[in-house]
Amino acid sequence: MTQPDAARGHPPSVLEVDGIVTRFGKQTVHDGVSFDVARGSLVALIGGSGTGKSVLLREIIGLHRPTAGRVTLLGTDMWAAPAAERDAVRRRFGMTFQDGALFSSLTVAQNVAAPLHEHTRLDSRTIARLVSLRLLQAGLDESAGRRMPSELSGGMRKRAAIARAIALEPEVLFLDEPTSGLDPITARAFDRLVRSLVDDLGLTVFLVTHDLDTLLTVVDRVIVLAHGKVLADGTVQDVMRVDDPWIRDYFSVRSMAPVDSDHGS
Repeated sequence: MTQPDAARGHPPSVLEVDGIVTRFGKQTVHDGVSFDVARGSLVALIGGSGTGKSVLLREIIGLHRPTAGRVTLLGTDMWAAPAAERDAVRRRFGMTFQDGALFSSLTVAQNVAAPLHEHTRLDSRTIARLVSLRLLQAGLDESAGRRMPSELSGGMRKRAAIARAIALEPEVLFLDEPTSGLDPITARAFDRLVRSLVDDLGLTVFLVTHDLDTLLTVVDRVIVLAHGKVLADGTVQDVMRVDDPWIRDYFSVRSMAPVDSDHGS
């Protein structure tokens, strides 16, 4: 019998994806995708266009039902558990979408406060203090909280989305293309923010990305989707050694560049 991760001295898994199959009509997008994610790690999911990365992310968080397979998030089967249990799990993770998905009619502070008003019974003064803390943790000052999302730069909107996603002190944070649309300097600053959430706050971060620099600088582990399955899974160095045309092409631009060994190995 397989021992639990904790018994083997490994961090426990917060996410287990087991045999996921996804079909849209006659098209099979996932054909037996399986992997797990250990607590306190920063894991990236990559793959070519049409490999179903964002679809898989929506299946993991309970927004799209897979054709077959099981997703266990924070100990709960997201497609077999009662709705009340799934709702309870949703309060234990945070999610940011590609464009931030902030409420355009609310200030940044009101956006961050929204989940606190919805899911807690905290008084207004306590919520205001928590909002200030979350903005600070996301690299924003209180003046940013008074602004509307339309008044923010792309990088600041991403940080505001992070602040809202961590409002309820989640255990897991899911990010969909977090550096998409950002200039290189802003993107690398955002990467450092995400890394700090793992190292300083102990969050587990699972992100979908196409950003090679993110993989080479801050990610602990890379999972590659291709042909409906997991093509490779390991450190960035492990993945770069896999003899596959897509992987060779993906890493070829930076194949001679040094990899940051602090987080890539």
